[in-house]
Amino acid sequence: MRILVVDDEPDVEALITQRFRRDIRKGRLEFVFAKDGQDALDTLKTDTDVMMVLSDINMPKMDGLTLLTHLGETHQDLKTVVVSAYGDMGNIRTAMNRGAFDFVTKPIEFDDLEATIRKTLDHLEKYRTLQREKAEAELARATLSRYFSPNVVASLATGEAQMNTGGERREATFLFTDLTGFTKLVEATAPDIIVELLNGYIEGIAKIIFHNDGTVMKIIGDAVQATFGAPVAQPDHAKRAVQSALEIDAFAENYSAEWRAKGIDLGSTRIGINTGEAIIGNFGGDSFFDYTAYGDAVNIAARLEAANKTLGTRICVSQSVVDHCGDFAGRPAGMLSLPGKAEALVGWEPLTAETLASDVVQNYIVAYHKLANGDPDARQAFAALMSQSPDDPLTLFHLQRALTGATDVMIDVHNK
Repeated sequence: MRILVVDDEPDVEALITQRFRRDIRKGRLEFVFAKDGQDALDTLKTDTDVMMVLSDINMPKMDGLTLLTHLGETHQDLKTVVVSAYGDMGNIRTAMNRGAFDFVTKPIEFDDLEATIRKTLDHLEKYRTLQREKAEAELARATLSRYFSPNVVASLATGEAQMNTGGERREATFLFTDLTGFTKLVEATAPDIIVELLNGYIEGIAKIIFHNDGTVMKIIGDAVQATFGAPVAQPDHAKRAVQSALEIDAFAENYSAEWRAKGIDLGSTRIGINTGEAIIGNFGGDSFFDYTAYGDAVNIAARLEAANKTLGTRICVSQSVVDHCGDFAGRPAGMLSLPGKAEALVGWEPLTAETLASDVVQNYIVAYHKLANGDPDARQAFAALMSQSPDDPLTLFHLQRALTGATDVMIDVHNK
């Protein structure tokens, strides 16, 4: 196990080397040293065997807190233990918020330091083992996901749908899901729990998609990509996708509640949907093929899923979905400026018919149109809504925008 020690005090290297001499001699531990944060980053560019960083906070040139920020951006697989003066809880809290795994205080108690190093390396070894197992499981799951829902299998058997290598441009509706906070959950949870949790989660989502005659195109970790309207044509593919989203949302919320009751904090599921043309088909060769879709319509669906993070919603669909549904039930979320798109598009939150008819949602729609039209009464309208529905994320989102001077519903979701 290779550890990078970052400290500007000249006697640190000698003290560390002396304390861990037996581990060093037997090859159990290796130490490399840097005098400040910049020196540490330079070392990590060439030394790829470092598994752990032990860093002082107060150093010249680049301090430990700044180093932590850089490590979080470029070396997420490393675990960092920070060293700070006893009682300096402000810096310690900042360090932990920036991703430090643990801390020790100065003057250093070497028994404490040794125990902390052992704990950190043990956690890191378990985490890397879990990551390897997760990668293998994701590869197997991604391979299986290339085989389709029962309706597609039936269509292939009857010759209704063709699966020859190649693609065609066709209209369909694309759905993306993502589970918030799953990566951190994997790091902190036993592998058998993660396997049980993820299997039940993916199974629940897949069943809903299959029930609505959708095709699961990809499963990558906890994320699911599905298509409606291909390979079997469906005139109501947009409506099927929206119905799936509402059912997935209900399932995911109940599933999260079940796991929270077991002490596992499972995050929310975000869903994005878009309708449009894409090139859909089999890509590959005789020994391997990938049934997938390429095009701007697919990319927009993925970006709408991410836009939920900005809006505070769990489902976001495009105007094209609304247009294709005909009798769509939902409320506008805003004019969304998405990455890579020159023109903004209207994002919508689908709702049940009962929820749409409620006073709260109808009052939201009135307040939204006031804001869209630049009406100065919009701020008061959203403020009044907070007393009716204090937990409504879209109301809170637009109220905050109005309070900071927004006079429209244009929302930039770039870099969010």
